Amino acid sequence: MRNKRKQLGVTLVEMMVVVGIAALMVGLTIPMANMLLNSFESESGAKSIISSAMASARAIAAKEQRYAGIRFQKRYDPNNPDPLNESQYIVFIVYDHDRTGLANGFRAADGIQPIKLPDSIGVMDLISSLATGVPDTYYANRDVLRDTTTFSIIFSSSGKLVIHDVRARNRDGSASNSSMDDIFNTMNNVVSGIAMFIQDNDTVITPGLIEEPSRNNFVVYDTKKFKQAYNNGKPYTDYLNQLKTIYINPYTGTIIN
Repeated sequence: MRNKRKQLGVTLVEMMVVVGIAALMVGLTIPMANMLLNSFESESGAKSIISSAMASARAIAAKEQRYAGIRFQKRYDPNNPDPLNESQYIVFIVYDHDRTGLANGFRAADGIQPIKLPDSIGVMDLISSLATGVPDTYYANRDVLRDTTTFSIIFSSSGKLVIHDVRARNRDGSASNSSMDDIFNTMNNVVSGIAMFIQDNDTVITPGLIEEPSRNNFVVYDTKKFKQAYNNGKPYTDYLNQLKTIYINPYTGTIIN
């Protein structure tokens, strides 16, 4: 009985070994978790998110037999309307002349919520018709920045990437505040909290969201590095011109590596 009781006990040395192993595992797990989190906030992580979104958009186009795609756009914050600090989203959109009443009218896809990109990265098309001049002056314009971070990638019903004019409108096709669409809407409805994004060509909109052709390429940028270059007055020459352009295969709808 005495021997049996001794075997059931745990010595101080054994307990210290167990505690040491547990501490070691915790120490290893935290860096691994941080690495995993950082991977989603890197360029490669952003490309994975975008690739998955494009695959879903192609599936929507095939299922509904209409043009469909993804739209990158920053969520307008009425309390701090600065595109440097606003979060960027991927919005699933479909062509719908009947509901929007527009020849190139796209609306948010039904039943699919926008995907928020990590705040540490952003996506640009680097194209804007709103300003001219030297590159750094060009990208230092707040309206241009809002415009160049707002663009679309569109696929046909066969899954092929196409260049198509896009004008985002609410699901009700209304240019007034009567629409209750919670994704695209008028400036007033966005400010009041009904919707997330200002629709194109709104009468009181901050300039920058206009009808424009969809794209077949983009760049992914580090928001921290961009802000630093921006605050130094050289957003293009000190940072943006160093980024690699990411192209999309027009037939497979996948990123070309």
